[in-house]
Amino acid sequence: MGKVILVTGASSGIGLACATALQAKGHTVYGSSRDLKRMKSVPFKPIELDVTDDASVNAAIDKIIKAEGRIDVLVNNAGNGVTGPAYAMPVESAKQQFEVNFFGVVRVSSAVLPHMIAVKNGLVVNISSLAGLFGLPYQSMYSASKYAIEGYSQSLRMELRNTGIKVTLINPGDFKSDFTQNRAKVPFPIKNEMLEKEYNTAVAAMEKDESIGANPEVIGKKLCQIVDSSSPAHRYLVGAFAQTIASTLKSILPGGLFEKLMNDHYGIK
Repeated sequence: MGKVILVTGASSGIGLACATALQAKGHTVYGSSRDLKRMKSVPFKPIELDVTDDASVNAAIDKIIKAEGRIDVLVNNAGNGVTGPAYAMPVESAKQQFEVNFFGVVRVSSAVLPHMIAVKNGLVVNISSLAGLFGLPYQSMYSASKYAIEGYSQSLRMELRNTGIKVTLINPGDFKSDFTQNRAKVPFPIKNEMLEKEYNTAVAAMEKDESIGANPEVIGKKLCQIVDSSSPAHRYLVGAFAQTIASTLKSILPGGLFEKLMNDHYGIK
């Protein structure tokens, strides 16, 4: 029997791939976007939803519940990126990052979960990132927002232990998407040639990694497996081995060595 599934941020990239894959498996899929003009000719049901706006979220959830009677699976995917120096990050830029990546997850989950609790069944899949398991230079606010999702998801899982609702995380590496073009870049704010050069080098390295990333259909296939599982794992690392192994290296290497390896990758010598 097909499930009723909501995927946020489904107009492109990982969200589009996930919603498309789930629809192909016979599920009833609602894919959300702030702008429905970006959702032309999609195979699933497009729905307007701005994860930063309470009224928009509540209206979208109410619409799905009215039409389907339930939401079986919530995939919190909507997110964006802010890059800039942690040592001079404007607080407003940090707030903008968290408003989408973290508070968006909280806002949508809090609107959906009471419905799942009422029927004692459901699955919440939070799309985190490998950057939620270790910090990345000049992606501090992105990493911090994904770290926050990690803690939130673990607490949520413990709280929902006796409700029949499962909570899992997907931690993707780099995949080809519109994420690179849409990333907000904080102008370098101080006069320091060495640090400014490192900033530009690190940004170029991360954009190169993203440009050669795998097709997000890989994540869509993994998500279909998770949705079909009667006992999903707490976490799924998805991406190139050279990236996913980093979380293991962090746990076994001395902290200084791990950070040196990461800095070397991003051109910070």
